[in-house]
Amino acid sequence: MDSLQTLLNVLAVVNFFFLFVIVFYERKDPTSTWAWLLVTLIIPYVGFMFYLLLGLDGRKYKTFHEKAEADGETYAEYLRFLEAQAKGDDGAQWENDPGPASLSDMEYLNSVSGMGRLTANNAVTQFHEGNGKFARLLEDIRAAKSFIHMQYYIVRSDGIGREVMRALVEKAEQGVEVRFFMDGMGCFGVGKGFYGGLLEAGGKVAVFYPPRFIRINYRNHRKIAVIDGAVGYIGGLNIGDEYLGRSKRFGHWVDEHLRIEGAAVRELELRFIMDWNHSHSDKMHPNARYFPPIRRGYGDTAIQIVSSGPDTKWPAIQHSYLKMIARAKKSIFIQSPYFIPDDSLHQALKIAALSGIDVRIMIPAHPDHLFVYSVAVSYLHGLMEAGAKCYKYESGFVHSKLVIIDGIAASVGTANMDIRSFRLNFETNAFVYDEAAARQLEANFFNDILDCTPMTQTWFDGRTRRAKIMESVSRLLAPIL
Repeated sequence: MDSLQTLLNVLAVVNFFFLFVIVFYERKDPTSTWAWLLVTLIIPYVGFMFYLLLGLDGRKYKTFHEKAEADGETYAEYLRFLEAQAKGDDGAQWENDPGPASLSDMEYLNSVSGMGRLTANNAVTQFHEGNGKFARLLEDIRAAKSFIHMQYYIVRSDGIGREVMRALVEKAEQGVEVRFFMDGMGCFGVGKGFYGGLLEAGGKVAVFYPPRFIRINYRNHRKIAVIDGAVGYIGGLNIGDEYLGRSKRFGHWVDEHLRIEGAAVRELELRFIMDWNHSHSDKMHPNARYFPPIRRGYGDTAIQIVSSGPDTKWPAIQHSYLKMIARAKKSIFIQSPYFIPDDSLHQALKIAALSGIDVRIMIPAHPDHLFVYSVAVSYLHGLMEAGAKCYKYESGFVHSKLVIIDGIAASVGTANMDIRSFRLNFETNAFVYDEAAARQLEANFFNDILDCTPMTQTWFDGRTRRAKIMESVSRLLAPIL
């Protein structure tokens, strides 16, 4: 008994120490601070372990400040390269296009806060599920002549994972430059047995923030692929069989992914270079190989590639979401597997709904994280009361990170509508200003509604007491989920 009491006393002291750290050292925003204080107080002896796992910032500020400085230098080098190359190639399009006049203020916001240069010479192919995306991606990989750069949060050593890796190994053996970039936590457990053949063939592999100690925060959540500087991919699909609907647990997988040809591919390549240089000793620099001249005539779709993360001064994607909501005149359609908006977004959506704008939000009916689902339901209840239409997707799992306004502009990318995406993860979205593209995304959205259960007042009233208690508790912890 004495040894047990001694252990409990030690744990209590450690817990108190971390209470001190949370308040005086970390200096988080007040809502996160209160949430962590609640965790450490209601779980007095082991609450600090959750903080070590999810909350401790450690060397974040120094590490990511250094990355921000390096990214700034790479961006300046990129702009100098474009300027110099433009002088020698009159057939290429380098300068920013003014884009749709009605969205000029949004374009300016994305340019200033997210290094999102507006490009207008683009053609876009949309994928609403994984089979079409991976079939086309494998075609592009096999047709590569110069380089293949791929960056994914999750990579599985399963059927599609091995097929993609085999294709990359083949291209590396042919002399094509192949760089494969994975997140340390998202690809936890994926080792050299999976990618060793690529290294032997001359390819290069980088791992972002390897989890020497299990750390869920500060993950590189981006999904980017660039082939020969001519084709780029961005969206919500990772590499794994579940993203093709082969998982028994999730079934049919709904997602949005874009294949881009044109000037916006350069912006995806730039983001890849910035992240790669942070994680690998073989540094990359803007040059003619990675940024070949872009011919005219790809299309007239205007796109901005916007990134944000712990290394950026502003939460650019969150600001862009807020700007889209504020600009909407008729409709706002949102799909997100994790819906945990902060107060600013929650209030903006409420105001939009109360103003008569058609606000519709879709989440999965069968979530992969129970606490996250409970928080989402609590937020959606308030929005439903304000006039928003809320849906649970029943026919599988909806993983799209999609925002559409007025049928004229849309965001497709990696950032969920949640606090983790806005503050803790490294994210990249494509903001697309094109009515045809937005209308196609709208059509996908309304087709998905056919497989949804509306979250009406009757549905909310029918929740069990246990579910309501779970929502109340989860809501308190929302800032740290």
